[in-house]
Amino acid sequence: MKNWGQSQKRRHWRSLSNTSIIHKLRRVWQLNQEIKHHMYRIVDDHIDVEDLNTQLKTFIADKEQENASWSKITVCTHYMLGGNSPHLHRMAAVTELVILALDIMDDLQDQDHDSKPWRQCPQAVALNAILALLMGVVGELGQLQVKDRALVEVSQIISRSVNGQQKDVTNSISSADDYVLMTQEKSGSLFRFACFMGYSNLACAAETVEQLHDLADCIGLIHQIQNDMRDLAQFHVKSDLFTKKRTLPILYLLSNDDAAFSKIKDYYEGKIQADELLREKEDIVRMIHESGCLEYARIVQSVCIQKAEEIYEQLQASSPWKEQFKEMTYASFLD
Repeated sequence: MKNWGQSQKRRHWRSLSNTSIIHKLRRVWQLNQEIKHHMYRIVDDHIDVEDLNTQLKTFIADKEQENASWSKITVCTHYMLGGNSPHLHRMAAVTELVILALDIMDDLQDQDHDSKPWRQCPQAVALNAILALLMGVVGELGQLQVKDRALVEVSQIISRSVNGQQKDVTNSISSADDYVLMTQEKSGSLFRFACFMGYSNLACAAETVEQLHDLADCIGLIHQIQNDMRDLAQFHVKSDLFTKKRTLPILYLLSNDDAAFSKIKDYYEGKIQADELLREKEDIVRMIHESGCLEYARIVQSVCIQKAEEIYEQLQASSPWKEQFKEMTYASFLD
């Protein structure tokens, strides 16, 4: 935990003496293997064809190596809002399977992350894998007897992400405001979904749900802006610049009238080809770092972080789960 005073730390550790909290902490540590078990079980329940079954389990194992926090967000959300469901590990498995399906789709659309197993297999197989994962999720939600309203919410959150993804892959945004909305839809919805799977079977106040949704959108923006800055700074042949994506720092470059940015504008307008940019790679890299586009993106990111902090402080949730939620989502971006 960052920036805590000694008295706060003592209160925090004293709170862990509560038997219920200790039990929950131990359960969290055990959940990873339980979640993986249920992910495999869902695959076995729906896919009999041996090669696709094996591929899906390979995809799950590869995703596990990323040490991502999606299922942990579901678990943490559930506990910090007072939940204690015996089916929590199954709900968290659903979270991981949905995120995996969307990750595969994203990589197929962007044609990147070539080392991933879903990029190593035939594209037709990867597409079948996406369908299998999503149908497995539908079946699991049915077995869990998820209520009608919750199923509608699941479809709305995932569809919201697809809407944002469509705007991204078609490069249909043209302003910073467009970028923010698209990113909230595409990336913020993933965090919304991870949270939703944690509170879906709880009686939460409408205000709490709205706060979680707004916080998720902020977290999605914070992470996506970081990814976009890193991608542009690296400037490789599969970077956002070469694929003519309109990320926040690139929008800054395209809106600037300085003649130094004319090459990039010409490339986006189709007046020059990618090989011409590559011939001037060193000059363009230098221009990117001197242009102020990365600083501009950091300023927007800092505003998102400030807003996330404001929402987080207002959120009524139990310790230590509330603090853990912050640690695994955006605390690393704090000064």
